[in-house]
Amino acid sequence: MKNINLIMKELHSFLILWSTQSLSLLGSSMTNFALVMWTYQEKGSALTTALLSVCSYTPYIMMSIFAGALSDKWNKKVTMLASDTFAALCTVVVLLLLKSGQLEIWHLYCLNALNGLMGTVQQPAGDVAISLITPRKHYQKVSGLRSFSNSLVNILSPVAATTIFAAFGLDAVIYFDLSTFLAAFLALCFFVEIPIVHELKDKGESLLQSAKSGLQYLKEHRGILDLILLLAGINLTASMYNAAFPAMLLSRSGGGEGALAIVNASVGIAMLAGSLAASVLPAPKSRVRVICNTLFLSMSTENFILAFGNSVPVWCLGAILGWIWVPIMNANMDTLFRSYIPVTMQGRVYSARNTLQFFTIPIGYFLGGILVDKVFEPFMALQAEDSLWITFFGSGKGSGAAMFFMIIGLLGVMTCLVFRRDKEIWKLEE
Repeated sequence: MKNINLIMKELHSFLILWSTQSLSLLGSSMTNFALVMWTYQEKGSALTTALLSVCSYTPYIMMSIFAGALSDKWNKKVTMLASDTFAALCTVVVLLLLKSGQLEIWHLYCLNALNGLMGTVQQPAGDVAISLITPRKHYQKVSGLRSFSNSLVNILSPVAATTIFAAFGLDAVIYFDLSTFLAAFLALCFFVEIPIVHELKDKGESLLQSAKSGLQYLKEHRGILDLILLLAGINLTASMYNAAFPAMLLSRSGGGEGALAIVNASVGIAMLAGSLAASVLPAPKSRVRVICNTLFLSMSTENFILAFGNSVPVWCLGAILGWIWVPIMNANMDTLFRSYIPVTMQGRVYSARNTLQFFTIPIGYFLGGILVDKVFEPFMALQAEDSLWITFFGSGKGSGAAMFFMIIGLLGVMTCLVFRRDKEIWKLEE
């Protein structure tokens, strides 16, 4: 009990910030999930729903490299409060358009782009804030707790969003989202103190010079850079997965909104188990080995099970096998980065990382939507009933998305195998 009380005292600020921000994340995730269902109901297109994420990520990636420099200069608390408020105002706009009967899909694209732009400064500010309020010895524990809350969100948001959306409509989901934002805003504003660190010695350093220093750090630390490029490759596969996933489950026989919610909940349960493991496991001898092994296990299971499975229990099994390793990978990656990169450089380096690591996400979403709608679905629709492809992937709408999962599974495995041989990554063990 003494140990627990000491840890609670040392992590007091973090626990308040983490719990309230996690609640706000639940509300935002429910709104995003409900908007995906609303969009698919309107258009029935994988590309249309995928473009929601493309619009979010594109400005985020384009501006991230400069936003980290601003994040290092600006007050972290004020930056987070301003960014969260802007996101809430965008949600209010969606609600007003919905209530007036004028909500169009292009409105969501524009608002997602604005949210993505504000996220460029919010995310590095939040990451550095965690480093500032957390003792170094608790980095892995904190990473595990953050994965734990993300896992709970993954479990609760699809089920809660589907239930509220079906019973009360999209506006009820948005009202819940706004109430969670208010709780998080008040907690951060009045109950969390984030130390102010004067990171930049040269206050006259230009925005371009500050951004360049983040890239220069990665150039000089090739192992960190190559780990980021590994994740960029994995994100390409994962974003194509995300583009095809709702299209397949909402379209296939035995699927539908309920199936989508159940499989998404399974993802959350798997991540919850992985997060608990990451929180209690001792520090491994080789964090790099853990990162490489968990990514390989994730890529080599779920995509193939989704490709060849044809029922909710099988899809749930694939989701669990694919996602249980992700929190363990994230905790070790996060600890490695926080321990390796000086806190005075983290904002700039994390922003450079965001640009390099996430630029493949809008590409993957766009490719996933196009390939499912224009290539794989039409290809499967042309197959005869006795075709080998029909035997493997079934027939009807959604079978093309299933075939696509086999392709991205192979791509993910190949990415893991190529980077596993990267000597610069293994030098981080030294």
